Amino acid sequence: MNLIRPAMKQKSIFMLNKYFTGNSIDYKQIIAIIIPIFVDQAFIILMSLLNTAMISSSGVAAVSAVSMVDSLNIFLINVFVAVATGGTVIVAQYKGSGNQEMVSKAAAQAISAVTILSVMISTFVIIFHNPTLNVLFGNAEAEIFQNAKIFLIGSCISYPFIAIFQAVSGVLRGVAETKACLGLSLIMNLTYLCLNVVLITIFDMGVIGLVISMILARVLGMAASLIYLLKYNQTLRFKIKNALKLNFSILKKIMFIGIPFAAEQMFFNGGKLLTQTFIVQLGTTAITVNAISGSISLLFQIGGSALSIAVVTVVGQCIGRREMQDARKFIKSFIGLSTVFFLVVTAIIMPLFPLIVKLFSPPEEMVPTIFSLMVLIAIAQPILWSISFIMPSALRAAGDSKFTSVSSLLTMWMFRVILGYLLGITFHLGIMGVWVAMVSEWAIRGFLFTMRFRGEKWYSHKLV
Repeated sequence: MNLIRPAMKQKSIFMLNKYFTGNSIDYKQIIAIIIPIFVDQAFIILMSLLNTAMISSSGVAAVSAVSMVDSLNIFLINVFVAVATGGTVIVAQYKGSGNQEMVSKAAAQAISAVTILSVMISTFVIIFHNPTLNVLFGNAEAEIFQNAKIFLIGSCISYPFIAIFQAVSGVLRGVAETKACLGLSLIMNLTYLCLNVVLITIFDMGVIGLVISMILARVLGMAASLIYLLKYNQTLRFKIKNALKLNFSILKKIMFIGIPFAAEQMFFNGGKLLTQTFIVQLGTTAITVNAISGSISLLFQIGGSALSIAVVTVVGQCIGRREMQDARKFIKSFIGLSTVFFLVVTAIIMPLFPLIVKLFSPPEEMVPTIFSLMVLIAIAQPILWSISFIMPSALRAAGDSKFTSVSSLLTMWMFRVILGYLLGITFHLGIMGVWVAMVSEWAIRGFLFTMRFRGEKWYSHKLV
């Protein structure tokens, strides 16, 4: 037994060196980047699951309204998250090249750009919230529509706070300070969870309680992130004067990544929103099944989501050092590791499905459909998700933003939207048809990105 353990340890170190050590970075540094992001993603997804379960106690109308508006929230929030990702890439590449002054300036400009954009989006949606909801969810029942209205306005008020938080997290990831990101995320999300327990579970405030919890938690998250950046962080050397004065040369580089990604996110999530309108046509039961299934499916994606974030830092720094071989090697390794994560998580979650679904208290007739959707993604995700989502994150970190954005948009609209409508509505396959179309889109996206990765154009962009 004593001989087996050292042998296993040596083999583990050999495998880590083989797949996660290169000329510019070793496996210990990569693990230090991945683990805090993994814990953060696991925590965020578990919080999302628990929050959905808590709001489910307020009735089908509440969970349906939150689910519908969350589709719009994801659409809008991802626009400024895309610009924050541009900041992550530029900061990572400057960090890799060793230019500390430009690391500091790029970080400040990324935070300024995201803040301005979020205030503009928030103001616009608050002013036009009624026509927005009417266009997207006009067929929904009156109670669902009223809850959706409350949740949308509350969400918009919180946008600038979560935007600044995301921007700070983005630039911190660019210099591989993922432990700080984890700490800040825990502060915000634990606050959100505790407030939801008090306001939803104890005081039974429903959607209004959820809105109050969200705004307060995001204000605290923003405050904590700015305090950390100004008082405790030494790597970025953030200065308020750099953030108040716009530097268009740096902004141009950030937007080179951010604008195509923002456009992609708008049209990509716009396609998902359009798909949501198909589901609304299928009735309240379909909306609720989709909401619960979507929440549970996130559990499968914890490892993959963490790696899709971590790969931006790793590849961005490799590209900044012009270590193309390392970038190729780590992209392949991250995709392989993601597949392993999917297989392990699937083996854990599927046997626990009866316990997990009980958290949402769905009517019995919904459970078989939810289980069928879980079986579909349990089969599809280990094969298709990683090349469909980790690969474009890696290509984008190298500056290949236009190709990834155009490819994502085309596949989204041709497969998830058009095919989803045909299968779900025209051929009467319902919610299963919509999800089959989504999985088909993963396959086509993944194929296009894999073909791109085999060539050299993806790393030919010189940003720093």
